Amino acid sequence: MRSSSMYLAVLVCGVADAFVAPRPAPVAQVLRRSSSEESAREEIALRNEESSDSLPPVSSSYQPVAAPSQLALAGLVAERCLGFAADRLGDANYRRRGARRGRGERVVVLGSGWGAAALVSALGESYGGGVTVVSPRNYFLFTPMLAGASVGTVEYRSICEPLRSINGAVDYLEATATRIDVERKVVVCEAVVCEGSQCSIDEFEVPYDVVVCATGATTNTFGVPGVREHCLFLKQIADADALRQGLGNCFERANLPTLSDAERRRALSFAVVGAGPTGVEFCGELLDFLESEALAFYPKLVGEASVTLLEATTTVLGAFDASLRDVAVDELEKSRNGGEIKGVDIRLGAAVTEVNGTHVLLGGDDPLPYGLCVWATGNGPTRVVTDTLKALGADGAQGDAQAWARGRFGVDAWLRVLGAPPGEVFAIGDCAADVVDFAAETKATLPATAQVAAQQGEYLARLLKLGPDYDLAKPEPSRPRGAADDDRRLDELFCDERNGHLVARPFQFLNLGILAYVGDGKALAQVALGDGDLGVKAAGRAAFGLWRSVYISKQVSPRNRLLVIGDWLRTRVFGRDITRF
Repeated sequence: MRSSSMYLAVLVCGVADAFVAPRPAPVAQVLRRSSSEESAREEIALRNEESSDSLPPVSSSYQPVAAPSQLALAGLVAERCLGFAADRLGDANYRRRGARRGRGERVVVLGSGWGAAALVSALGESYGGGVTVVSPRNYFLFTPMLAGASVGTVEYRSICEPLRSINGAVDYLEATATRIDVERKVVVCEAVVCEGSQCSIDEFEVPYDVVVCATGATTNTFGVPGVREHCLFLKQIADADALRQGLGNCFERANLPTLSDAERRRALSFAVVGAGPTGVEFCGELLDFLESEALAFYPKLVGEASVTLLEATTTVLGAFDASLRDVAVDELEKSRNGGEIKGVDIRLGAAVTEVNGTHVLLGGDDPLPYGLCVWATGNGPTRVVTDTLKALGADGAQGDAQAWARGRFGVDAWLRVLGAPPGEVFAIGDCAADVVDFAAETKATLPATAQVAAQQGEYLARLLKLGPDYDLAKPEPSRPRGAADDDRRLDELFCDERNGHLVARPFQFLNLGILAYVGDGKALAQVALGDGDLGVKAAGRAAFGLWRSVYISKQVSPRNRLLVIGDWLRTRVFGRDITRF
């Protein structure tokens, strides 16, 4: 009787499996035709950028996250080290057994920036269920060195690493995610498809069990007229290339005999909007270019070149200590080569109201003429974030979070997107705003830096690899505590225990310090050790050595390290390449 029942059960399961249709392959829908691949990509990129041009102002209750105490900092460092060791031991154990690790769910990662690269790398090739990456670029870009790449200090390919090299097991799709459908559990994507000389923009869907939005941020113009039409940005390789071409064009145009003195001075006037790390580092790199290549190849023109740094607030490099900010201002304003090369004209409290083809308008101040204007301020959400937020609606926790999230995903302490099905949709990096206590009058959120995104990616990878024991759909992801007192794994030593369950540790940011290059082989370095005065503050040549050492160590592969070092040596010996193609 028992054998008959077993036979019947097997027969029923087999028949049921035969009638279960496999998940259909994604079907592409042609949205529009295009004459070239470049124009199709530009159209997708423009729609992605325009979604961020009209954001609400920053909430007055916004404050950065307070530094932890020295004791809490020591505990956080110990926890991070134990977690790293446990993760590596676990990966080695699974590879040795030839087994797959994790929850066995299909993970779709949107983006290829710092958070996505850290997540994909940390998941490893043994993660069960498979990992799919959707991004319009098939490489990771070391964005802190874009300012150097824009003037030729390093080459573009030296600071890029193919995603497939970071994790050979990922399935990469060259497309732009436009929306996450949380009800149907699919990501809506657009891709440029070319056959011969004809191209089209196709739309298709990618199913997921878990989706991680790591699309970063795009440039926010704050609705200032003329910025999109007349300014250059510094977010992507294409931006740096356009800057390098534009810089050469300014000098070649100024060298034409048909220009008047006023037109020549305007052609050699460089305006930089935004005195954050990007704007300051670009000014430093630009001064280095003027002192070396411009002085050598355009000796009659370099004396007329001017650089103006515009900042709407009253501080330069607001994240740094006041003493280091003063050093930065002194270095930037200092003239070079015996006064032949003018220092940067720093204008604080200068809010840009409009940019036209020849001038930057500054409200009540006189218009600033320019030959090249770089917009290096303001982060805005990508299209996939804005469209998904619209679908989630204005009600509930996500709607409440938008008062301070400013168009980004509001996430909880475990990086789960508020308002989405728990445990299915996560967000990391610049597209996420991390606030836990929504009832508090003062909101605290993390800075939009590569350091935060990379740590979030590594944390989320460990969370996904914890296995089926942890229920990520619970208000607090946890697993039942075993009967034995020593049932905690190495990476669970810091987990809280509540009602017989071990609760997964929420994400905690470990601030490793901030760096900024200010030109002339000098930099700023600031490392805070806890909430007291203990820490490291350095400026000048020593900080520049630290800056270079950190940037080399943070490259994602030995190939990148060798290429970047080679570029630095080439620039030192032969100078920057000013060839224009």
